[in-house]
Amino acid sequence: MTVVFAAVPTEAADRLGSRQMHATAYCQSGTTASGSSTRRGIVASDPRVLATGSVIRIVTEASGYSGTYRVEDTGAAVKGHIIDIYTPSCAAAKRFGRRLVQVLVLRRGPGTQLAENRPARW
Repeated sequence: MTVVFAAVPTEAADRLGSRQMHATAYCQSGTTASGSSTRRGIVASDPRVLATGSVIRIVTEASGYSGTYRVEDTGAAVKGHIIDIYTPSCAAAKRFGRRLVQVLVLRRGPGTQLAENRPARW
């Protein structure tokens, strides 16, 4: 399932940047750090790298995981350039494992600047 939030002109997406990141998948249902319920189309990230509310495109060879996602969660093990993709199936999360994916930032979230006015570590 692919969730699309908004079309972004290619030149705007190119300015925001693309990079390889490690990705894992998680299946823990509940409330995210942003206060929403877990559901398909969300990821967890380190807020110093990708702020909550950011919209990203993930490209991977893993079937069913490429698409557009919104950053709505964080996690104790999600530090640095790692994203954690929500899936409702724990078996699917285990099969996904840990892999390299390409991440393209389509829109940065409102928390992109840290409290000390330093840019996020993208």
